[in-house]
Amino acid sequence: MIKNLVFDIGGVLADFRIKEFLVEKGLDAEQIRRVLKASLENPYWEKFERGEVTEEEALQAFAKADLEMDGAIRTAFANLDGMLVMKKETIPLLSGLKDAGYRVFYLSNYSKKAYDECGESLAFMPYMDGGIVSFRVGMTKPDPAMYQYFLDLYGLKAEECVFVDDTEENVKVARELGFAGIVYRSHKELEEELESYGVEVGPEKSH
Repeated sequence: MIKNLVFDIGGVLADFRIKEFLVEKGLDAEQIRRVLKASLENPYWEKFERGEVTEEEALQAFAKADLEMDGAIRTAFANLDGMLVMKKETIPLLSGLKDAGYRVFYLSNYSKKAYDECGESLAFMPYMDGGIVSFRVGMTKPDPAMYQYFLDLYGLKAEECVFVDDTEENVKVARELGFAGIVYRSHKELEEELESYGVEVGPEKSH
């Protein structure tokens, strides 16, 4: 029986609008492509999300991957406010789930910088029963240890949890550990898939 809903944040509860964010910073399409390749595809991105390296160490590693983009990279990551924005459906969804008697948690890869500077994206936190973010525990998904740490921390059973993430690999690992898993594609599909697991969203349905 499902008792708990566990959500990723970026891409599920909040929009990760990195390309739009970089356009707003004044970068053109080619600069955006190169900045994203040098940063998000860099091993130091996960190190940064785990809190293993400082912001400056991460920026230096990103710049080293594409020296011509050093200035653009520093412009891009000077302040992350607006990179993540909470989805309008998030609070009605969480409120409905809690009204229906479920507990709701978050399990997300999140750097301290994003956590500190994208506060609006986390406006749903008062509705949560708990959760973990990567920089606080030194682990990132899809490391199975992060999921197990979460279960142990809150005394939960995987088979009583639905895990929702926009990355298939993260959901695959959760399923291997016993969670029910949903790959997030749209809010409408999420509600349909939750219902397929017998999860009632509650009276404050978000559509």
